[in-house]
Amino acid sequence: MTTVTYSIPAIHCGHCTHTVQMEVSDITGVQEVVADMEKQEATITFGDPATEQQIKAVLAEINYPVAE
Repeated sequence: MTTVTYSIPAIHCGHCTHTVQMEVSDITGVQEVVADMEKQEATITFGDPATEQQIKAVLAEINYPVAE
């Protein structure tokens, strides 16, 4: 398993955290998603077949792109 934390400036409310958690959790291989509104970040634990590239693509697709 791999755990990463992404800065996501678009997270600013409870709806945002819920959306990020639900959408990313749907990716096969993702074990846990914790979105934090106050820190504007998401911590994601995942394994095969999920990839960081796939997770970032889903976040961008739902309008919560990762800050680079």
